[in-house]
Amino acid sequence: MLNKNQKEVEELSNSSNIIGKGTIVNGSIETFGNIHVEGKVIGDIKTKSKAAFGHSSQVDGSVLAQNAEVAGHITGTIEVTEQLVLKATATIDGDIITNKLLVESGATFNGKCKMGVKSKEIKIGKPEDKEQPQALKA
Repeated sequence: MLNKNQKEVEELSNSSNIIGKGTIVNGSIETFGNIHVEGKVIGDIKTKSKAAFGHSSQVDGSVLAQNAEVAGHITGTIEVTEQLVLKATATIDGDIITNKLLVESGATFNGKCKMGVKSKEIKIGKPEDKEQPQALKA
């Protein structure tokens, strides 16, 4: 039997978020559930579920997701813990880090690609652990 917290997390991961065509979001997005983008996002996107980017989507920022499917344009790093699918109309200007990659004919990406990486936990609502620059360390 699920306790209250497990049930709440399960409900959150079943939610869906849509950024419609013609919509511009200026800021970062974090969600437990799926996200589907057809508009423009200026900022980072992080989800513990699936991120789908339609033909008209534009993202200027990094993407961190469990699974992702891209048919639009992303400028920034994409990190996917399971499978990334680049549709024929996808354009990626940035690095790709994923466990599995499927690229359809016609898709393009300009950057480095690292595959087969060990899955990392996606933390929602918590800042990423970023190493301080050498000059700032005590």
